[in-house]
Amino acid sequence: MRIVGEYRESINAANHEGGGIHDDTVATKLGFRGGTVAGSIHLDLFPPLLLEAFGKDWFETGSLSIDFKNATVSREPVRAGLDGDVSTGQVRAWIERDDGMLVGEGTAAVGSPDAPTALRARDLAAHPAESPRILAGLAAGDEIPTSRHHVGVTRQEMLLDNALVTEPLDWYRGDSPWGGAVVAPQQLVHVLYTAAVAHIGPIVAETGGGVGLFGAIEIANLDGPLQLDRPYDFGGRILAIGESPRTEYTWFEVTASDDATPVSCMLMQLRWMKASSPLYA
Repeated sequence: MRIVGEYRESINAANHEGGGIHDDTVATKLGFRGGTVAGSIHLDLFPPLLLEAFGKDWFETGSLSIDFKNATVSREPVRAGLDGDVSTGQVRAWIERDDGMLVGEGTAAVGSPDAPTALRARDLAAHPAESPRILAGLAAGDEIPTSRHHVGVTRQEMLLDNALVTEPLDWYRGDSPWGGAVVAPQQLVHVLYTAAVAHIGPIVAETGGGVGLFGAIEIANLDGPLQLDRPYDFGGRILAIGESPRTEYTWFEVTASDDATPVSCMLMQLRWMKASSPLYA
């Protein structure tokens, strides 16, 4: 099986948010071609392909696990693809620009395949940060305290109304096979990320902080899908602290639960650019 989507122009809607990697001025100073499109936005390319490959089961027990390789800027044409034997429960997934540049790659799966996902197969502690500066206040094993939040409809409706969901589904607005509206991939990342960063953000800010960006994202439906206009409990754990020549990063996992039943979770590598931090001046 090989399924390839149409080229779409993913939009960097956060360019107006000054100070971050999505801001043209900040991004170019750090060596990027312009404000970057968040990797979470590219995940919206996949649902039509996932439905074709796995059916609606993907929204119940499916995962999408992507390691980002190259950043794109607003409205650069990109497309998603799936390739492999669906009967195994897991296939290769990728995102590419129209000139063939690989934007991200990993796996898409449903159910409980024998092989781990692309990100779960990695040794997250392979490059430990011996003396982190930006992330000095965090350590592997730290808990992200559980907090309860209502997943509202306003932000997803705004994204849909402004054509900021690259491949919209009817299920994102109204009735779905599970009753209410389903949370779109980029919104799923947003709500899980927000719950985690409410804990991580202040700790990093105490050290002086820096400009962050997504290095890798895995979203997984455990007993899904996550739905709009419902409360969930969010909690997680820091899995590893590492570094590369240009960044410090953390791997963390955060889960949304309904009455102690895990519904959806996210594994993320969140990077901070050393060149953006006063600690590396």
